[in-house]
Amino acid sequence: MRVTDPTFPLMAMSRHRIQTDGQGVTTLVCAWGCPLRCALCINQFCHDAATAIRRVTPDQLYETTRVDDLYFQATGGGVTFGGGEPLLHAGFIAAFRALCGDAWRLRAETSLYVDAALVTQAAACVDEFFVDIKDTDPAIYERYTGLSVGPVMDNLGRLLDLVGPDRVTVRVPSIPGYNAPDDVSRSVDLLKRMGVTRLDRFDYIIPASRERPSGA
Repeated sequence: MRVTDPTFPLMAMSRHRIQTDGQGVTTLVCAWGCPLRCALCINQFCHDAATAIRRVTPDQLYETTRVDDLYFQATGGGVTFGGGEPLLHAGFIAAFRALCGDAWRLRAETSLYVDAALVTQAAACVDEFFVDIKDTDPAIYERYTGLSVGPVMDNLGRLLDLVGPDRVTVRVPSIPGYNAPDDVSRSVDLLKRMGVTRLDRFDYIIPASRERPSGA
């Protein structure tokens, strides 16, 4: 999936986040639109970017976020792009980088399920990536997301080559009803062999209102 729209489909924005989306004080900027259909997605309403109520230009987003410039510079913080899938808007992020310069840290929380060209474009303008890998096992990944893990793994290798392991954190969740601790360990081992050095292994906490798949 490739998006070339020069505007950003703004789903939500959260200011003054501390140590949750990277170092320092950050503003989280979330986009509508995602190619995955994760079974336990916390933003299930986000998938269709066409439903976006508000679209912003790079200049408009910069004018909105620059109010926290002093916080960003004093703490090593900045803007974190999430979603949805923010790398669908890599061109927008590049234009935003041209406005804010190098004083802010730009980060992206991504599934990496995008065209390779967008990964390359993002690598040139994003300081740090948080990759939500779900699981590296093809069957588990497809069952959970509805899509193939192949493009994700290819893009992860590409990203590591472009920016190095120090700028990539890979999140490896234990997902009740979808993978087991041994599956997570196998994913971690594979990721380490790929050159990943920054790993965040954690457990999904499923609200009581969310049903688990039958037979799990």
